[in-house]
Amino acid sequence: MTGNFLIGLREGLEAVLIVVLLLAYLKKSGRTALIPRIYAGIAVAVAVSLGFGALLTFGPRGLTFEAQEIIGGSLSIVAVGFVTWMVFWMAKASRSLGTELRTQVDRASDGKAWGLVLVAALAVGREGLETALFIWAAARATGQTWEPILGAFLGLAVAVALGVLLHKGALRINLSRFFTWTGAALIIVAGGVLAYGVHDLQEARVLPGLNSLAFDVSHIIAPSGWLATLLKGVFNFSPATTWLEATAWTLYVIPVMWLYFRSVHRSGSRRDTTASRPVTAA
Repeated sequence: MTGNFLIGLREGLEAVLIVVLLLAYLKKSGRTALIPRIYAGIAVAVAVSLGFGALLTFGPRGLTFEAQEIIGGSLSIVAVGFVTWMVFWMAKASRSLGTELRTQVDRASDGKAWGLVLVAALAVGREGLETALFIWAAARATGQTWEPILGAFLGLAVAVALGVLLHKGALRINLSRFFTWTGAALIIVAGGVLAYGVHDLQEARVLPGLNSLAFDVSHIIAPSGWLATLLKGVFNFSPATTWLEATAWTLYVIPVMWLYFRSVHRSGSRRDTTASRPVTAA
């Protein structure tokens, strides 16, 4: 539940910040009459994301066990790829996101009425589809039903509340630091989802080594106990882990975490260099 709360909070806040930027720019540029188009685009994005989540949840149920495991494992790996791309993209694009959105709004405002709806739908829908896919994969990994959905919902609710406060100017937070550390936490969560995806493919006999265990601490951490449930919900940790799962987790988390913090450090260095440049009068 905690991992899904983090997913909902981070992804939700990214989408909310995009909406806040769009609304603030329209209000500042005197185009408040176009604001309903933003809300229409948000509604389209939410509907598409919910439909995608429902398709993931109910679509594979009529298939054989092996087919379900193949689909589940493959989509879990795809979800990890999306989340990895997302955390790196946010680390690099945060400096230019506002400028890009303003450019898209200017182009759409001068065109047809549905142009601005499309801008909002694509900007928010991308986050929504990523969230739906990753929450579905995380829910499969933990083997729970309603708790991951509740955690994600609470995270989204907190994100919306923070967005409202930011929009009204009642709250200021260090977004750079927030996204840096939540991105690092999501890499660990994604590593667990990747390991579970590998396990699914092993159960479907697509990958070998299902009975070759790297470690089994079930005698210390009971699989049905509260500690195993907690570790499963936060890190997707399994007391009995195969060598292939452990290898996939290690080869993903360690290099990706190193590359991520190197990217964050480089982005921070570029911001510091830009801020330290002398400003000359035109």
